[in-house]
Amino acid sequence: MLSSFNEWFWQDRFWLPPNITWTQLEDQDGRVYPHPQDMLAALPLALVLLAMRLIFERFVGLPLSRWLGVQDHTRRQVKPNARLEKHFLTEGHRPKEPQLSLLAAQCGLTLQQTQRWFRRRRNQDRPQLTKKFCEASWRFLFYLSSFVGGLSILYHEPWLWAPVMCWDNYPEQTLKPSMYWWYLFEMGFYLSLLMRLPFDVKRKDFKEQVMHHFVAVILMTTSYSANLVRIGSLVLLLHDSSDYLLEACKMVNYTQYRRVCDALFLIFSLVFFYTRLVLFPTQILYTTYYDSVSNSGPFFGYYFLNMLLMLLQLLHVFWACLILRMLYSFMKKGQVWLDLPTVPSPSPKLLLSPCSNLHPSLSSPDGEGHS
Repeated sequence: MLSSFNEWFWQDRFWLPPNITWTQLEDQDGRVYPHPQDMLAALPLALVLLAMRLIFERFVGLPLSRWLGVQDHTRRQVKPNARLEKHFLTEGHRPKEPQLSLLAAQCGLTLQQTQRWFRRRRNQDRPQLTKKFCEASWRFLFYLSSFVGGLSILYHEPWLWAPVMCWDNYPEQTLKPSMYWWYLFEMGFYLSLLMRLPFDVKRKDFKEQVMHHFVAVILMTTSYSANLVRIGSLVLLLHDSSDYLLEACKMVNYTQYRRVCDALFLIFSLVFFYTRLVLFPTQILYTTYYDSVSNSGPFFGYYFLNMLLMLLQLLHVFWACLILRMLYSFMKKGQVWLDLPTVPSPSPKLLLSPCSNLHPSLSSPDGEGHS
């Protein structure tokens, strides 16, 4: 059954332009082309990256956080209360006032004591700053390495400067070993992010993160298999260009270097807006929608990949709105609320920088942003 489905799924008419077959993309005479089965190597690579991440966070990320002065906040432990604990675990972390009043009466507590119990109980489950720093430092290392490596690979390629050249002689475009390894490592990394999602810090855009990672994995798999590696490489490079800046901003945000964080956040915002809201729609979306079928008719893969790219652009707009909201709060109001979940309740008189309110949901598709 699996073999029959695989044969049906990878039909020529689905993923290749009209009058093109997979037999034309078979390796011969030293010419190497992408093949769907190549991406299977990303699965064991994802496991290797997970092991490398554990080692990095334990022996590099954690000591680095301490050296930079990242401190976990001391949290008061709640007094054991079986009834309140059961409600917290089964019915919700933030009960409404009528429920709080009922629980207070059942436990012989005042309303204020019950509210305080739930607030402290929520704080106990929130991740510590050192954990968040270690996660951000690992993503920073990968995104920066991927961006530098990808830029060195594509710098001398003509389609980096003229995306319309992605379709020259398509799909009979040979695959370079460097491009294969870059694609493979990106694929393995996003698979490792999906594997770690249940254990990583859950931010406010958790659902959007899951959607982004799935879209990224599907896009990489199908673009590689259909030999859309050129345009796929531009998408990867464009996302990595801002993802490492965001992770660097998060890392500094967990320290006391506010001015550095402010500068990084402004640089990240400018790069994000330019790459995701200007370059992506005007260069990537335009060429995949118009130029890709200028010499051939549309086919299923054309509609499928453009749909995924449009979904990716909607996520870009979602994250751009979050960034704009943070910039507006800082530049117009001059005062914003501290929004790091590991920090106790802030004083409303505290004047904060934008990094003090760095929204926990800002993450890359690449990758926490990943953007």
